[in-house]
Amino acid sequence: MEKKLKKSVAKLEANVYSQEGKSVSQITLSETVFGAQWNADLVHEVVVSMQGNARSGSAHTKGRGDVRGGGKKPWQQKGTGRARHGSSRSPIWAGGGVSHGPQNEKDYSRKINKNARAKALASVLSQKLAHEEIIFVDALNFAAPKTADARKFLTAMASIEGKKDIGVKVANAALVILSDRDEHAELSFRNFGNVRVMNVKDVNPVELLTYKYVVVAKPEESLKTLETRVVTKTARKAMTVNK
Repeated sequence: MEKKLKKSVAKLEANVYSQEGKSVSQITLSETVFGAQWNADLVHEVVVSMQGNARSGSAHTKGRGDVRGGGKKPWQQKGTGRARHGSSRSPIWAGGGVSHGPQNEKDYSRKINKNARAKALASVLSQKLAHEEIIFVDALNFAAPKTADARKFLTAMASIEGKKDIGVKVANAALVILSDRDEHAELSFRNFGNVRVMNVKDVNPVELLTYKYVVVAKPEESLKTLETRVVTKTARKAMTVNK
């Protein structure tokens, strides 16, 4: 009888760096979060939906019936030699209404399926890891909110092989993900227009795609939260049944 051999699956592992940019350990990553396939169509659908939900729809124009004035006919219909007009608030007149302009009644929001959002998040994180654009840092310890300390940290991260762009990129350089609230870290990075600090509970595909590098502080705690967010209801039911 032929023995069935189990396929050996390579573990996903990544280096964990100190605040000074030195490799201190390794961490095993969840296949569910960082081993998903890239799904461009799904990611695009979720990103467009989230951007639409964030739109306030405040742009508003007035039509010819909304503009003040224009009730009197500019001149008589015939006999002047000029083109006939019924109102000075016609769209072809200066100061007239706008044809087919945006209205603030328009709703740009779209419904996003929870499972689709979770899969899109895993897809983007997996793509970031494959492109070596995720940096795991054991901890961020800022004794006080100082911009100089934040700059030292970015310089240390730039010293890591293949990550030098994080120190020179003008816009959207890095997204710093914290496992919990850290006021000193948030205030230290506040003066950097190319860096954003965000809690792991609020991470979404739009922010991940906006910034080139993703810095994950306290990866053990952060990854547990990410895995909880990524695992869908269907997967949870399957895990419960298997138990």
